[in-house]
Amino acid sequence: MKRIISKNFMKIMGIVNCLAMVLVVQTANSACAWILGQPVEPEEAKKMRKF
Repeated sequence: MKRIISKNFMKIMGIVNCLAMVLVVQTANSACAWILGQPVEPEEAKKMRKF
């Protein structure tokens, strides 16, 4: 039982990792929706910009 849970946990964490990368790419290519401004973007996120 423990082996099955461990195997499924690793699959789920792989999916979560992919979704996090998609979210980083999406936010690196968009502007802030807040009226007060946008915080400074990290250098790692700037490397993933498409333009």
